[in-house]
Amino acid sequence: MQKITTYLWFDNQAEEAATFYTSLFADSRILDVQRYGEAGPGPAGTAMMVSFELAGQRFLALNGGPEFKFNEAISLYVDCQSQEEVDELWAKLTEGGEESRCGWLKDRWGLSWQIIPGRLHELLQHPDPAKAQQAMMAMLGMQKIDIKALEEAAG
Repeated sequence: MQKITTYLWFDNQAEEAATFYTSLFADSRILDVQRYGEAGPGPAGTAMMVSFELAGQRFLALNGGPEFKFNEAISLYVDCQSQEEVDELWAKLTEGGEESRCGWLKDRWGLSWQIIPGRLHELLQHPDPAKAQQAMMAMLGMQKIDIKALEEAAG
């Protein structure tokens, strides 16, 4: 078991969210669902806690009620290998959610994600500072990261 596990607080959608997230990434699965019993506090039989893995990393999701909401102070960062992966994850995660800037988005539950291709880091660390700056300026004008546009901007 990993020493540190990300713990996500949902109102009452933990099982739905975990099922959706595990459908997006290889090496992902629901590990366990603990359900409320007759004593509550949630309706008997509904998910209380969901343990799941995304790309081999363990997460816990709690149906804790509407008291707390996600915000951009924490996000899940996805290191993408291709534009196709960026496009697919972006489309699925923004469905019912919202796009932001520079590769950031919020999914339908308000959880922030960064969908970032590794190529972005290569261009931002280009040995030619002018090319790195041009890539940065291009990225700052994007919502979803477009690798080809970044490469064209960097020259």
